Parts: sequence; C-alpha cells; structure tokens
Amino acid sequence: MVPVPAKGRRVQRMRRQPDKRRIVPKPRRPTAGANLPARHPLRHAEFLITAADWPQLPAGGAPEVAFAGRSNAGKSSAINALTQRTRLAFVSKTPGRTQHINFFRLPSGALLADLPGYGYAEVPAAMRRHWQRFIARYLAERAPLIGLVLIMDARHPLTELDSQMLDWFLPSGRPVHILLAKCDKLATGEQRRVLDAVYEALTESYGGRTAQIAVQLFSATRRLGVAEAERAVESWLAPLGT
Repeated sequence: MVPVPAKGRRVQRMRRQPDKRRIVPKPRRPTAGANLPARHPLRHAEFLITAADWPQLPAGGAPEVAFAGRSNAGKSSAINALTQRTRLAFVSKTPGRTQHINFFRLPSGALLADLPGYGYAEVPAAMRRHWQRFIARYLAERAPLIGLVLIMDARHPLTELDSQMLDWFLPSGRPVHILLAKCDKLATGEQRRVLDAVYEALTESYGGRTAQIAVQLFSATRRLGVAEAERAVESWLAPLGT
C-alpha cells in the first residue's frame, strides 16, 4: 500500500533535504564544516547467538537494536551494509529463510537483533503463529531493546504487517527508524514523492507518537542513506556509553 501523495508544499520542502525525513520534532541541522572524525559504530559486528524462543534470548542486559522487515524488503542487505560485512546477515533468494532472532555483538558490547522476515506465505502456519507470539512479546517486553530499525521496500511501503509491527512497538515509547530500502529502483522524483507520502501516512495514523519515528531513503547496493542510518543507531547507543 502506497499512501496518498502529499501536497505540493511538502514536496518542495523535501527538495531541501531529500534523503531523510524526521517526524516532528524536527532535528537541528549539523553544524556545517564540523571537523569531526567519521564514526562507524556498527563495524566489526560478530555473530553471537540465535534464539527461537524467550528462554534462549541473550542474558546480561546489553542494549539491543532490533532490525525488522517484510521478507524480501532488503533487511539482511541493510544489516550487511551498515556493518560493512558481506554476509553477516544471510541474504537468501528464498524469502522467510531467517526463522529465529539472530544476535550480533558490536565491539562496544551492544547487540543487533535480526528478527525473522514476515509476510511470506509459504512459511508453515504453525511457524507463523509462533513467530507472531514471540516477536510481539519481544518488541513489547524485552527490557534491553532500545530501538527498532524497520525496513520497508520503498516501492511497497507501509503494508498491513509493517503497521502491525509499529502497533506492537510504539507503545513501548522507544524510537523507530524506518528505512525505505531499494530506493535506487525508483526515479529521483518518485523517491521524494514516496518519502513524503509515508511521512503523511504515519502522521495520520500515529499522530500521538510521531516524535518516536524517523524515516529515510536507503539503498544497500548504492550505499545511499547508510551514514544517516548509522547516525540514528549511534544516537540511541551514545547515551548508554556504548
């Protein structure tokens, strides 16, 4: 489902900052010419453990950032691009291959949680029901979870299941960063239209919680938006000293 396009005044505003859109409140623009060294907080991630049920989740309380998305939306490619690893998260030609939560440890000790891709019809019904219960509980109750990176295919954003993920997670009060992946498959004008339309749809559906949500364009193959996504995750980890 692609939401209704935004009005012209919003499209013009997007031309000034085409790569990223934050729901209110707007962030201050970084200081021009700031001489700060480039940081890559997600580099050197290593596989830690896989969990198929609650008792198997990592103990210890290290902060976790979860990655979720519909099967074939580009979630594994996004994780690989952000960690600068080619096969940290397995990119399969068979959607639905990831059937557990896979955890990766960063040098800081923080964890990345790769959630099972959702929405693939050929996954057995019993497994889908288990995933739904497990993931819903994980997103709502997991104490170390500090933020969710939600990957959507820019050509098909805000599916019913994407909205369900937001419904599960937003009541926790934690931030969500949406990557509109595979944006390189759209023309530049279409990218801007989709970004603005997603912003409008989120504002309409989650008006009371939009301060938790940021949205940006992203392409793993072209490495578009990688730095912006890195900064978002780093902003979640930095207050915790990780």
